[in-house]
Amino acid sequence: MAKVFLLAHTPNPEHTVASAAKLCYSSSSISNLTDNLTDEKAASFVEMLSEIGHESPIEHASFTFGIEGISRALLAQITRHRMASFSVKSQRYVREGSFEYITPPEIAAVPEALEIYEEIMAEDQKRYDRLAEILKEKHIKTFLAEGKDEKTAARMAEKKAIEDARFVLPNSCETQMIMTMNARSLHNFFKHRCCARAQWEIQDIANQMLALVCEVAPNLFKNAGPSCLNGPCPEGKMSCGRAKEMKEYYRSLKNNG
Repeated sequence: MAKVFLLAHTPNPEHTVASAAKLCYSSSSISNLTDNLTDEKAASFVEMLSEIGHESPIEHASFTFGIEGISRALLAQITRHRMASFSVKSQRYVREGSFEYITPPEIAAVPEALEIYEEIMAEDQKRYDRLAEILKEKHIKTFLAEGKDEKTAARMAEKKAIEDARFVLPNSCETQMIMTMNARSLHNFFKHRCCARAQWEIQDIANQMLALVCEVAPNLFKNAGPSCLNGPCPEGKMSCGRAKEMKEYYRSLKNNG
């Protein structure tokens, strides 16, 4: 399953946010913003921002995550969060010699379904390898005819072959990424992706991310999580109906973080 690491973050994120907020609400000069700014005062500023809904100062704190063991299917969801930066392992430049893949828990729980799924993955690997071989042979001939030496022709042909062969790889194909978001975008991300109705894979990494940021900025993410933690569920008839359970779960997650 997926594993999330917090690789880097703004130093003293809550102090940074508090300094930005202090600038908005006081006559302090830039050079004096951090004077007497204790952890308690920083926490108070962060809490005030949450209470009055002033979100722009929290954009000054950013967090960078390393995420492993996710499917290519997840990329279509997570990259919808536009206020973020992404770096993803490329299938264009990295040949999937024996690709790893993600198995959905519901498939893994049914032996017959799992057997079919693994057969499909094995067949995909064979087809990918064969297609890459055929294309590489074609491209080598072309590059040699253009006057390239054998070593250069083989290198260029390999890249060009896997660029097109990757089209047969499944959405389950495992990948990894580095993602950076500011705190405001993270709040929005958690609101949507920690929800019980979110797809299982993205909900899993959202929960891991939330636990990690709560370790380094607990006040900044005190109210972070699905919408039902801080008000009525916005899903209407589609609600999971487990608001009480969700509140208990995220209280425990943050405390353990």
